[in-house]
Amino acid sequence: MSIGIAPPAIAAQSETPAPRRKRPHLHQIDLFRILTFACVIGAHVVGNSIDSGNTAANGVVMPLHFTRDAFFALTGFVLIYQYRGKTLDTRAFWRKRFPLVGIPYLAWSVIYWGYSVGAGLHPGESVRSALWRLVFETATGGAWYQLYFLLVTMQAYLLFPLIMRLLRATEGNHRWVLAASATLQLGVLWLLVHPPALTGRPLGIWNHLYATAIPYQFYILLGAIAAWHIDAVTRTVRRLGPVFVAAAIVGLALAELYFLWQTRQMPAWQANNVFMPHLLFCYVLIIFAVYTVSSWWAAHRQQHDLFSRAVRYGSDRSFGIFLSHPIALQLLAPVIPALQTHLGLLWGTVVLYLTVVAMAIGITEVARRIPGSLWLTGRPMLHTDPRALAGRLRRTQTPESASAEELTCTPTR
Repeated sequence: MSIGIAPPAIAAQSETPAPRRKRPHLHQIDLFRILTFACVIGAHVVGNSIDSGNTAANGVVMPLHFTRDAFFALTGFVLIYQYRGKTLDTRAFWRKRFPLVGIPYLAWSVIYWGYSVGAGLHPGESVRSALWRLVFETATGGAWYQLYFLLVTMQAYLLFPLIMRLLRATEGNHRWVLAASATLQLGVLWLLVHPPALTGRPLGIWNHLYATAIPYQFYILLGAIAAWHIDAVTRTVRRLGPVFVAAAIVGLALAELYFLWQTRQMPAWQANNVFMPHLLFCYVLIIFAVYTVSSWWAAHRQQHDLFSRAVRYGSDRSFGIFLSHPIALQLLAPVIPALQTHLGLLWGTVVLYLTVVAMAIGITEVARRIPGSLWLTGRPMLHTDPRALAGRLRRTQTPESASAEELTCTPTR
């Protein structure tokens, strides 16, 4: 970040330091976030509504799994974009960042645990066992299937000061840092797909590695290094954007062909393992392509058109939608068979997807308007008084004047 410095003669007359210039808001990040979250919901809807042995369904879900890696890359990107060039106060950083994710994580862990108890998902469970399960699931990110992501995000916050030091110490050699990280990533993925023979507690730890930063370190560094070289990335996207999109299409086609070949040797759900080493290349290409498309839109966006307003709205609500959409899907579970029987598997799933999105938006809108909004959505409470809304609209910054500080580093910001 550049810092305005007055000429000596002027500076001597001024008793106040020159203000820091705010980094411009990256509108492509808003669209990137929305597109990725749309794919998250799609993966969960398809994966939880269609038989796990269905080859077509697994073939659809397989590329959609790029989302977890995309969001960890986004976390590294946004953090570096905000803090590069600043003196990082580690304690202040942690005090600011951990509550943004940690409080919603705890709140939704309790909500999903409470639902599991109320719905009788663990029949015969004693009160003591239920409480111990809450503690264990909160510690491991297992209260519901999407919450591990917040646990890993907090680990990224914990490691961020070290990442900053690493990138500063290796300035000029970041390509080698990324190459070493990719090599390590491939080794970790191979081990996750070919686990060692373990029993007891070591097996339990191994089975929860997906909820640690270890399988995602490459993507966090990928995003961090991209933000460190944001100007070069922007130039490259302008020059080679179509190549990235074409490469992603080719990579996706090859991954699908390999998936079909694997289904001859193993069940479709196993061939759909998100940690398959070859998917590293496919997912990186998809991330590049989504960022490219988002950048194209950002370069030609109209400030007040309908799509731009929808992107701003979706970006603001996306964290709440992410947190709440599984409960919407769970509530709809009893009607899924009838829906897919009457409308067919394809259209029944499409209608289910749209219904889950609508319900999650509704839940988020309610949550944003109650005193616990910050705990439930990571965003401050919205007030519905018309006069307050009108005043806020007048005071709201235009997107062009929004700063990088608005890119708070939750899964949506």
